[in-house]
Amino acid sequence: MSDGATPSKPNRRHDLPRGEAVYRALRRAIIEQALRPGDKLPEDVIGERFGVSRTIVRGVLGRLHAEGLVELKLNRGATVARPSLEEACDIFEVRRSLERDVVRRLVGRVTPRQIALLEAHVAREGEARARGAAESIRLAGEFHILLAELSGNAVIARYINELVSRCSLILALYGRPHSPDCAVNEHLEIVAALRSGDAGKAIAVMEHHLDAVTERALLASARTPQRDIRAILDAYAP
Repeated sequence: MSDGATPSKPNRRHDLPRGEAVYRALRRAIIEQALRPGDKLPEDVIGERFGVSRTIVRGVLGRLHAEGLVELKLNRGATVARPSLEEACDIFEVRRSLERDVVRRLVGRVTPRQIALLEAHVAREGEARARGAAESIRLAGEFHILLAELSGNAVIARYINELVSRCSLILALYGRPHSPDCAVNEHLEIVAALRSGDAGKAIAVMEHHLDAVTERALLASARTPQRDIRAILDAYAP
């Protein structure tokens, strides 16, 4: 896996179309906050680093734009999205509502195997603490995506996936640094509440956790200096 400064290059599977490989790499770089809100995403630089045509790059950027991760402006190219503070508040409000429903669906129906999957994921989060912030950020978000997938509702899972990804932008733009211990301990509490089968407790624990995430995310003012995109993409290109 990766560390905070120099993430390991993701393996490029031979059965993946080139566009899919570029999409996954750029999405991961955004979620891990290697690419930050406001960073320019020049088609020629991306194409050069990943060895693909600008047509493929445009398709990837369009896909990321549809997910709210990239902004496309006529004659100005693409940049990593910069959600407004109002939009950020709206995103967290919708996320809280959907994740409450996820917990309601899981309580009383979560299986021992699913609990084991959640515990294994949180254990990976704990191990990632020593390797740096980038991996911890990604795994923390993937915990919530896993919960949504286990709920059995594919539509909710898709929306949670998008919302969690957009929350990583908000954390990069407005958030303050915080210990990854926070996420790990809060996720352990969620798993314990689900195991208990107490719906009220499980929902309360999830709401407390998301309130804490929201508080950490919406504090600082947004300032994004220009950075070397070529050097950042080198760590994600195959």
